[in-house]
Amino acid sequence: MNSPGKGPDDGVLFFVISAPSGAGKTTLCKKILDTVPGLTFSVSHTTRPPRNAEKEGVDYYFVDEAAFDRMVRENMFLEWANVYGRRYGTSKAEIERARRIGNDLLMEIDCQGARQVRRVMPETIGIFIVPPSFETLKERLTKRGTESQAEIEKRLSIAIKELADYKNFQYAIVNDDPEKAAREMECVILAERCRMPRKRAFIEKMFR
Repeated sequence: MNSPGKGPDDGVLFFVISAPSGAGKTTLCKKILDTVPGLTFSVSHTTRPPRNAEKEGVDYYFVDEAAFDRMVRENMFLEWANVYGRRYGTSKAEIERARRIGNDLLMEIDCQGARQVRRVMPETIGIFIVPPSFETLKERLTKRGTESQAEIEKRLSIAIKELADYKNFQYAIVNDDPEKAAREMECVILAERCRMPRKRAFIEKMFR
């Protein structure tokens, strides 16, 4: 059953979803986009090649190093970071696209990028995805089959540092069951849409 969409006079909300590599944030974001109306996915730019069935303009904008350099020079990014030897960035155009459409924006970015976004947009709502255990995280990375053993070990080492960043987010969801975790994320989004500051103007109009 689909959740209710946004109501009258609602502004745009910006949700930042972060997690250590392998915690399952991409899967959860895709589930939420299928069930929550009025939500737009922020498509990041990256210099890494596509994986499996990833599509240009849907999963990422795939660009070369020169194009990414140009965007950095022209100050086109809200945030960008070097992650495991590849660069990723959220363009300011994605923010404006959400505002133009009037949808809330779901930004799936790493912890480095989340810190940058918080500095320039403190109103963002942070949701941190936590793996149920370190062993589960290692198993998920191994089963993914997209990294070498050395790369997996590097990601696990960085994951320990990233987990310490949880305290900078408003919400934490343990992804031990993807369906349950997706429902919890949906609840966070719907609860944020119902916060009084967002509804006050609409309610006050009713009594004028």
